[in-house]
Amino acid sequence: MSAVIEGKPEVVRTAITVMLAEGHLLVEDVPGVGKTMLAKTLARSVDASVRRVQFTPDLLPSDITGVSVFNQDNRVFEFRPGAVFANVVVGDEINRASPKAQSALLECMEEHQVTVDGQTHALPHPFMIMATQNPVEMEGTYPLPEAQRDRFMARVSVGYPDPRAEVEMLDHHGATSPLDDVRPVTDAEGVAELIRVVRRVHASEAARRYVVDVAAATRSHSAIRLGASPRATLHVLRAARARAALAGRDHVLPDDVQALAVPLLAHRIILTSEAHVSRLTPAGVVEDVIARTRVPGRR
Repeated sequence: MSAVIEGKPEVVRTAITVMLAEGHLLVEDVPGVGKTMLAKTLARSVDASVRRVQFTPDLLPSDITGVSVFNQDNRVFEFRPGAVFANVVVGDEINRASPKAQSALLECMEEHQVTVDGQTHALPHPFMIMATQNPVEMEGTYPLPEAQRDRFMARVSVGYPDPRAEVEMLDHHGATSPLDDVRPVTDAEGVAELIRVVRRVHASEAARRYVVDVAAATRSHSAIRLGASPRATLHVLRAARARAALAGRDHVLPDDVQALAVPLLAHRIILTSEAHVSRLTPAGVVEDVIARTRVPGRR
């Protein structure tokens, strides 16, 4: 993936961490910096079912979840699966769809299932949604509701490449698409086995307490109106286990929590009006929370 996404190793690492932690990834940035390329590269790296959804203002919830169609031959209704019935779902420009269409993802993101006409249909395992979006200041966008943002394990920003990486991009990507050279390195069963390995990574009581302390600190911080939810606490622990496994460790360290705090918490918190007036950012406030929270075993 690093050969396609030039000069962004931390973004690539976070994307892989989210996949192994059974989470969903939101990639937010201005147009043209490689958001969709990141999502498509990760999807092509896994030999599994992949579906892409282009979110547009006229997209319907049934296009995402599926619809029951009457079969005149059998005289029964048959369910035709929608775009979410895949191991990896790439949602391009999710905030260009209406809130009604965005809400169609709520059940499948949290419960890995879809309910249509009173019938529940399970989604394949593993299941991951990678969505891209432009900042809400862009024309023709609908901000994601808090309930949906909280279901995304992490939000990353690709950002502009540095000059050296941009020159390398011109050299490598100027004539052909870099996706043409991407080959799968594992399959759906391989990812499922890696997920089982991540689940077995040990998190001590001190590490779990540290995760809770960080989340609690966001709820009492003077600059935060809405802090991290209990779901966020679970996501931080799962992602910390995945990061430890990628580092070759069988246990979680406070460093794992600190490294993941901004991508996992900044998109969930809502700042106070005073914080906006003071030009504080969610990422900066999360960094302040980490700096103020005592690390177990350190003085």
